[in-house]
Amino acid sequence: MLAVVVADGEPAPEDAEVARDADLLVAADGGARWLESVGVRPHLVVGDLDSLDDRQVEGLTASGTRVSRHRAEKDASDTELAVAEAIAAGADRIVLLGAFGGSRLDHELANVMLLVDPALAGLDLGLRRGATLVRSISGPGSLAIEAGMGETVTLLPAGGDAVGVITRGLTYALDEETLVMGRSRGLSNVVIEPPASVSIRAGSMLVIEIGNRMEGAR
Repeated sequence: MLAVVVADGEPAPEDAEVARDADLLVAADGGARWLESVGVRPHLVVGDLDSLDDRQVEGLTASGTRVSRHRAEKDASDTELAVAEAIAAGADRIVLLGAFGGSRLDHELANVMLLVDPALAGLDLGLRRGATLVRSISGPGSLAIEAGMGETVTLLPAGGDAVGVITRGLTYALDEETLVMGRSRGLSNVVIEPPASVSIRAGSMLVIEIGNRMEGAR
């Protein structure tokens, strides 16, 4: 089951189609406002609801949306709670929209860190904004790259060195090499032979794919 979770960041306009394709659509608090702006109703809204006023909450409830309200003093972000709700509902694939943008860099980083949460190991989870997709890989494991010919792929170690990294189909090939935590060696590789792939023997990496529509942001 595909669940799409919408956080209270700044999704790209084309992300509305991703939301419409969801089997389960979950808004993390203020993510419901963006969904309303593109004419899509979530199945569920999760969070402390400090980004929604009473009228908005009442309107969502009246339209059939289920609301799961949490205390403001809590040990997890609204986005993390929304992802947990999607998993509890049976989702085996989750796309997170709205993970980036807005004034809260801390929330953006917390959203990215969900990708390397050991509790979510094995879950097909990706953060998407327009033509950019962020996923993770942990060793031992491999990942098929979705980016096409000429598109950008960045590999960033997370939580320590990434050991035994092997790439296929990328300009700057890696063959059983180590990417050192905190270094930028894995930045801005390019697909030259799709479908590309990456594997890792030990450690974890963020895999960031940037489509040609985002070329100017490289």
